[in-house]
Amino acid sequence: MLEPLRCFYPAEAFHRDYLDRHPAGYCHLPLKTFRYLRLYQDLKLFLGDERDPLARMANAAALIQERMQFFWTGFYRVCGEQLVLGPFQGETACMRIGYGKGVCGSAWKERRTLVVPDVEKFPGHIACSSRSRSEIVVPLLRSGAVTAVLDVDSEEPGTFDAVDAAWLEMIAGAVDAFTE
Repeated sequence: MLEPLRCFYPAEAFHRDYLDRHPAGYCHLPLKTFRYLRLYQDLKLFLGDERDPLARMANAAALIQERMQFFWTGFYRVCGEQLVLGPFQGETACMRIGYGKGVCGSAWKERRTLVVPDVEKFPGHIACSSRSRSEIVVPLLRSGAVTAVLDVDSEEPGTFDAVDAAWLEMIAGAVDAFTE
């Protein structure tokens, strides 16, 4: 016979702080996956039912940057035939990017996530900062149209992979969930 769980709160408290005590990972989850899981859960709760897209992007960029410690994290919004800089965390950035130009414009044009292990090998890369060495760009899609892109840069080559792509796509979906 199953009995109700009587000690849920102590167990929850133990698991919530597990990563702080075990920095190599959480049980069967690699550290990167666990960090994204916590980030995604907290982001969904934090954004709640806020409908303003800039407010959602601003806090998402801040939370991603705070938790993942990337070099640059931000959004570019589709405005006509250009991407226009939106909320971000990091050094100053390019303010406008043309359709199909650089990694951001290419992700917009192709309507898919682009993972670039070495930005210097990407044809037409736009160097907003010479410190950026690898990049991932995730389009925010609504009814098949790109409304913005999430751009994340690292100072280290080869930082991003399929794990980053999967989680950042889920995060982009959460950011875009309630915008009008």
